[in-house]
Amino acid sequence: MSTTSTVTAGTIDQVIQQIQRDNKRLTSRPRRISPIVFAGLIRISEFALLGITGIAIASAWVGTQDAFQDTRYLAAILVTALVSVVAAHRFELYAVPAILAPLRSLPRVGMAWTTAMAVFVGAIFLLKAGLDFSRAWLTIWYIAGFATLGVFRYGASLMLQQWAAQGRLNRRAVVYGAGPEGEAVIKALEGDGASDIQICGVFDDRGDDRIINAGTGRRVGNIEELIAFCRTEPVDLLIVSLPITAEKRLLSLLNKLWVLPVDIRLAAHTNKVRFRPRAYSFVGSVPLLDIFDKPLADWDTLVKGVFDKMVATAAIIALAPVMALVALAVKLDSKGPVLFRQKRLGFNNELIDVFKFRSMYTDMADANASKLVTKSDPRVTRVGRFIRRTSLDELPQLFNVLLGTLSLVGPRPHALMAKAADQLYHDVVDGYFARHKVKPGITGWAQVNGWRGETDTPEKIQKRVEHDLYYIENWSLFLDVYILLMTPVSLLKSENAY
Repeated sequence: MSTTSTVTAGTIDQVIQQIQRDNKRLTSRPRRISPIVFAGLIRISEFALLGITGIAIASAWVGTQDAFQDTRYLAAILVTALVSVVAAHRFELYAVPAILAPLRSLPRVGMAWTTAMAVFVGAIFLLKAGLDFSRAWLTIWYIAGFATLGVFRYGASLMLQQWAAQGRLNRRAVVYGAGPEGEAVIKALEGDGASDIQICGVFDDRGDDRIINAGTGRRVGNIEELIAFCRTEPVDLLIVSLPITAEKRLLSLLNKLWVLPVDIRLAAHTNKVRFRPRAYSFVGSVPLLDIFDKPLADWDTLVKGVFDKMVATAAIIALAPVMALVALAVKLDSKGPVLFRQKRLGFNNELIDVFKFRSMYTDMADANASKLVTKSDPRVTRVGRFIRRTSLDELPQLFNVLLGTLSLVGPRPHALMAKAADQLYHDVVDGYFARHKVKPGITGWAQVNGWRGETDTPEKIQKRVEHDLYYIENWSLFLDVYILLMTPVSLLKSENAY
C-alpha cells in the first residue's frame, strides 16, 4: 500500500494506522552498520590507542617532565601513530574481511606497525636525533603497540562477527526487472564472494510469463509495490535490470523511483553497451552504473546527527527561559494543554509526532491541518498569533531533534492533510515525496528564502518543494550552519505567517 494512494482514497485514520504498522515493521529490524564508518572508527581508535600507549610508556619510563620537553616525544608519537594507520590502509587492513580475520591479518598488522617504526627510526637517524629519545622506550612501545593492536583487532572482529550474523553488514537490495537480465544479475551478485548484497525483493510490471520463478521466496510485485516495499523495509540499493537501450521505459521508471531515499543503480552486467571502467561502480565484480545516490550516507549521516544533537542541546539550555515564558503565556491565555502534538510525515514517509506550543483554542484545534490557517483566523488565540508569527511555537521541536525524529535543518514536515488551493500537496507537486529523502527539519532552505507560512496557491508549495530539493541535492554542514544563522533574519519577514 503506497502512502500516496492511501491519502487520496482512504480516511486520515486509515492513513495513520497503515503508516504506524509500516513503521513498526521498519524499526523491528536491526539497523545496518556502514562498513565505511566502521572502518573509519577503527582507524581513529588505532591511532588513539597507539598514541596513548606511547605516551603512557614515555611517562613511566622517561618521566613526564623529561618526556615532553620541547614536545619531541609527543610529536614523535603522534606522527608515528599516523604513519602506522596510513601503512595499515595501504595493506588493506581496514577492509571488512581483514577485520573479520584478525589472526590471518596479524602478520600484515605487524608489517604496518614495523613500517611506521622504521620510518621513525630512519627519521631520527637522518636528523641525528637518536640521543634525544630513549631506546628502551622505543623498544617497549614497539612491543606494546603490536600487542595492543592485536588485542584491539580481536575484540573488533568479535563485534563485527556478531553484526555479520545479524545481517547488519549487508546491503539490502531490490531488483526491478525480472527477465533474463535480472536473473543474470542476481546470479552474478549471489555468486560473487566479495559482494555484500542481500537480494530481498524482485519486482516487474510485465506478465508472469516474462519474469523469473518466484519460488525462491522473494517477493515479486509491480512498481507500486516496489515503492511501498522501499517505504516499509530497510532497503539500501535498488538495481534496475533493464537494457540501457530501453530509453523510454527507463525514463518512465526512474521518474517514479527517484523520490525514494535509496541508491539507484542500472545493472551493466549484461548490457552490450560498454563504457570506460571508471564510469562503473562495482559490487564485488559486478558492474553497475550510478543513477541516483541517497542524499546522506555513511559519514554525512553521522556528522549531521552529531551536529544536530550538540546544537539542539545547547539551544534547549540557552532558550529554556524563553520556552518557560511562552508556556506560561499559553497557559494563562486559554484553557488546554501547553503543548500540541501533530502527526506529520518524516523521513521516507515515516509517521512522526511533532511538538509545538499550542496556538489554537483546544476545541478548534485542527490536528490534521485540513484547513489552512489564514489571517485573523478565529481559531488562533491571542498568544498563538504572536508565537506563530515569530515561530516561537516551533521551539519544542528541539526535543524532536534529540529524539531523532527531526533534524535542525531540512524540509519542513507537513501535516498529512495539508493543502494548497484545496488540493493535497502531493497532488499539486509532481515528485512531492522526494522531499522526504532526508530527515525533516525545524528550519530549512525554503524558510530562509521567504517560503514559509500560508500555502494558499499552488505556486507557493511548488516553490517550497523546489527549495527543499535544492537543499537535499546540495547538502553540506556549512549549508546547515548558514541556514541556522539566517533563520532569525528570515523571521523578521513574517507577512505570510498567521
